[in-house]
Amino acid sequence: MNRLNWSLILAVLFLALLGWYLVYTERIVRALRADAATMTQMFSEVQTGLSDPDPLSSGRALVRLQEIILESGVPLILAGPGDTVYAVENLTVDPDLSTPEGQREAWRYAERLARTNSPVGDPEVVRIYFGDPPELQRLRWVPWLQVTGLLLVFILGISVVRAQRRAETERAWSFMARELAHQLGTPISSLQGWLEVLRLPDGQRPEEIGDREISSEMEADLERLERISRRFELIGRDVELREVDVTRLISELERYLRARMPRLGSGVRLQLRVPEGLPPIRGNEVLLVWALENLVKNALDAMAGTGGVIRIRVRREGDGSGAPGEEVEAGEGWVVVSVHDSGTGVPPDLAERIFEPGVTSKSGGWGVGLALTKRIVERIHGGTIELVRTGSSGSVFEMKLPEAKG
Repeated sequence: MNRLNWSLILAVLFLALLGWYLVYTERIVRALRADAATMTQMFSEVQTGLSDPDPLSSGRALVRLQEIILESGVPLILAGPGDTVYAVENLTVDPDLSTPEGQREAWRYAERLARTNSPVGDPEVVRIYFGDPPELQRLRWVPWLQVTGLLLVFILGISVVRAQRRAETERAWSFMARELAHQLGTPISSLQGWLEVLRLPDGQRPEEIGDREISSEMEADLERLERISRRFELIGRDVELREVDVTRLISELERYLRARMPRLGSGVRLQLRVPEGLPPIRGNEVLLVWALENLVKNALDAMAGTGGVIRIRVRREGDGSGAPGEEVEAGEGWVVVSVHDSGTGVPPDLAERIFEPGVTSKSGGWGVGLALTKRIVERIHGGTIELVRTGSSGSVFEMKLPEAKG
């Protein structure tokens, strides 16, 4: 079941519980109003009996007052001297008071009522045992029902979150497996091609391709395979972070890109601006180069072979934006790397989800590169990465990495 269905189920359950609480609360309000009306009616009957000097009229008022009390639903047991029960009203049982067994049953009920409410009256004349009215008895269950309902929603919510996390993890690893197969495919295909060339009979191999050229290309393919395996090995386990020289990091990235730029993006120019004196960052050089490669390849895809400019800028956070003379102590700042392309920008419906696995604007893409970059930057290096601007003039991705502590 997908995220939308689970969210809908939780929303319906929450609304159902809320509706039940509202309906039950309204019933309680009505019961309290009815009790107020009953008390008012009792007061009216008492006033009628007191104001009428006719003894017969006073007797009728007392009888009516008794009827009102009995109609309220309050459990009542009337007992006299000698532990004799005279009458019972509104009980959940109907004991036969003319029998010893009925008397014992009534007294057991009276003792249960006495544990909640102390009896009233003179034991030598008549003593009245009473219980809670029906609405109060139902009200006693409300806190338990509320706790049960909220606990149910909480448990379901936790279960949904855990299920979604498992699904997202499985989805992420599935995309990573596809990405691994894709990256391995290029050097492996190249190696297969060179093996075919080596199998050619004498005289059929092109003259310009000698053993030296073939061995050099095969060595390069093997280096690519080693780099790919090393990257995926690191992404799946805890990584030891060390001081990384930012200038050397960008230089390595530049060498890699300039050697492949004619094939990756014909007509694309690469511009870099790396100031001197940048502090080292805390990270893993292999994974950081991979993250930056993914950002640049994303920029190349955004330009869709039309040519343009990719600008990579590195700065220390606060440079050019803080107060004059403002300084950041070593080990407490950030190094910011921004990648700006001159492409068409990220579609609005994808901008908020661009770092999620599987989200891509390419028809044949798997949407893994930026998701891996986010994992490398945020989970492994404790930094941040975001799409700070996008539009018809291109997109700007900004990566912040923590400085190494001195």
